[in-house]
Amino acid sequence: VPEHPALGNTDYAFEMAISNIRYGEGVTEEIGMDLQNLGARRVCLMTDKNLSQLPPVNAVLNSLAKHSINFQMYDNVRVEPTDHSFLHAIEFAKKGDFDAYVAVGGGSVIDTCKAANLYASSPTSDFLDYVNAPIGKGKPVTVPLKPLIAVPTTAGTGSETTGVAIFDFKELKVKTGIASRAIKPTLGVIDPLHTLSMPERIVANSGFDVLCHALESYTALPYNMRSPCPSNPVNRPAYQGSNPISDVWALHALRIVAKYLKRAIRNPEDRKARAKMHLASAFAGIGFGNAGVHLCHGMSYPISGLVKTYKPKDYNVDHSLVPHGLSVVLTSPAVFAFTAQIHPERHLEAAEILGADIRTARIKDAGFILADILRKFLFDLNVDDGLAAIGYSKADIPALVKGTLPQERVTKLSPRPQTEEDLSALFEASMKLY
Repeated sequence: VPEHPALGNTDYAFEMAISNIRYGEGVTEEIGMDLQNLGARRVCLMTDKNLSQLPPVNAVLNSLAKHSINFQMYDNVRVEPTDHSFLHAIEFAKKGDFDAYVAVGGGSVIDTCKAANLYASSPTSDFLDYVNAPIGKGKPVTVPLKPLIAVPTTAGTGSETTGVAIFDFKELKVKTGIASRAIKPTLGVIDPLHTLSMPERIVANSGFDVLCHALESYTALPYNMRSPCPSNPVNRPAYQGSNPISDVWALHALRIVAKYLKRAIRNPEDRKARAKMHLASAFAGIGFGNAGVHLCHGMSYPISGLVKTYKPKDYNVDHSLVPHGLSVVLTSPAVFAFTAQIHPERHLEAAEILGADIRTARIKDAGFILADILRKFLFDLNVDDGLAAIGYSKADIPALVKGTLPQERVTKLSPRPQTEEDLSALFEASMKLY
């Protein structure tokens, strides 16, 4: 690595890594041909129990049958996966000796499939070897993986484009994950027909994930201010900080969210809005998959991990859960009011895209202006009134802060460093939104 004495130990470069993406109505029909082209002999098809009965999985099954693809189906993926559910899927993958994978579902399914592919390809590795530090060892992935085709059925996580797999680590009651360019899907097949079967709240919560991916990656610490500078390119993290390429995708995704998210939620027949949000999810994925996210996501992991009894509308699950997009967006007004001291012009630009009138705005008010427009946005869409509405109280704040501290992979990308007291204040400010 070249010496950059003037910069101290910050990075001086960024990388762009995304999956190949194919987009079009009905494009799922091509998957059987893709697997033939790959010479796949034994394919693992992963999905969840709910989706296994729905049109997206049927479309994939029809394509596999038409092209005589030999496959085994795993439909035990847990919505909001845990280390235990990952290990269950990994065991299935190891026994199956597969030479290709197809994941049909939201982020939970695609992330589970990434983990199964990784550990089946590296069978002697301990589970914590690849899990992000400080919870795991965060080792770089150097083994070759099998091809993975991801078919997203929600317009949210962007998981079809990224090298990140997130799960709940039950023992510590925190969310963490595996982050490596090596685990990104070979191909993301984005078929907007699949979003037509999404219920209203799933459209909303997955859309909030797109919104925060775009906002967080655009306001993240710039890549050339992130330290340490890697001693070898294999150690450069997937989440590198905001950079000129990610910025383009983040802003583009944000504009689509501003224009189409409300339409997609309110009218399931609005095919154009649903298709646009499906693309926005991938665009934001390209952005945050390389820039990273920061405090909304870092704080969301304990919000999901410490859930008590909350069960969201439209989710057919037998366990309490806070949908990922909801856990992320509930802190967004407080977070952006806090981070706007650094790069206020970016926060103001985001507020304008979301509909704020900034003609007479003062730059020092950027954070409050963005927080206000986000609150209005959430209120219009009937979002629960803060963390208190999903079962948390001030007494839970110490545990929520404790669960955020291990999320350094993302919290360190906040443009403004934060203390434990800052995090406590942000959780407190997020208890009630309106």
